[in-house]
Amino acid sequence: MSLRSLTFACLLATTATPAFSQSADRMAPRVDKLEKEMKAVQRKVFPGGSPAFFEPEIAAAPVDTSAPARAPADQAVRDLATRVDGLERELTRVTQQIEESQHRLDVVSQAAAKDRADFDARLKAIEAGASTAAGTAPLIDTPSARPPRGARPAPLPMDPEPATAPAATPADTAAPSSGDAGEDAYLAGYKLWEQKKFPEAQAALQAMIKKYPKHKRASYARNLLGRAQLDGGTPAIAAQTLYANYQTDPRGDRAADSLFYLGQALTELKKPADACKAYGELEQVYGGSLSAGLKNRLPAAKKAAACK
Repeated sequence: MSLRSLTFACLLATTATPAFSQSADRMAPRVDKLEKEMKAVQRKVFPGGSPAFFEPEIAAAPVDTSAPARAPADQAVRDLATRVDGLERELTRVTQQIEESQHRLDVVSQAAAKDRADFDARLKAIEAGASTAAGTAPLIDTPSARPPRGARPAPLPMDPEPATAPAATPADTAAPSSGDAGEDAYLAGYKLWEQKKFPEAQAALQAMIKKYPKHKRASYARNLLGRAQLDGGTPAIAAQTLYANYQTDPRGDRAADSLFYLGQALTELKKPADACKAYGELEQVYGGSLSAGLKNRLPAAKKAAACK
């Protein structure tokens, strides 16, 4: 080899290695950033992960002012390749975990939907049985359709419905007057229910619901109608009315009460499993907002239905 060729080869060797090393140096910060972003994703998807695997925070790397000792170019590239491979494996694992979590969520949602459908089907079967037993049972109990009053135990102990309801006595037959026709209609039905005139209370409450379906007392009236039917000896029809009040207006003032008394009606119908579902849904949907009266009464109701 000529002296000129040897000189050119040495010059090429001395310039190629620094350029290759500089390319690896430029890649290293990008790989560092990818690793930190991946750890941020891990902390988001898996909160509370082990500190051995997750950095507590993403922070800028400290600036090193000292002159770094350069590793051979091929070693730097191998290190970067190893880190990129690790990132790809971790990304695959995180993606798999997310997919598994989504699958579990889908399974739980499908199970909840199935339970609700089963509950609806059972309630419809109860309603059909009640209609068969009573012929074409009306939505409201009438004196002719209601069993003898002495054929069932005394009504369940209950909380007063509105705080403004007037105290009633057998001799007090005057219609209440508040200046609000819908309120007066509801209070008239409430007074009849309080006097244990259950057929008359049902008729009055049904008329109020039909005439004032959007009134502020509509949820009260539908709930009290179901309770009057339950107290009047027709728990199957009461279950239909109470469930409809909860399902139609789950945010209504007496929706939670209707779900509780639905459980009472189902218990009377010898359907303890369905009653327990009603109580379970009551706790799940309204657990934090249940009135003191319902909270105090719920344990005994669940015990009566032999809920687990």
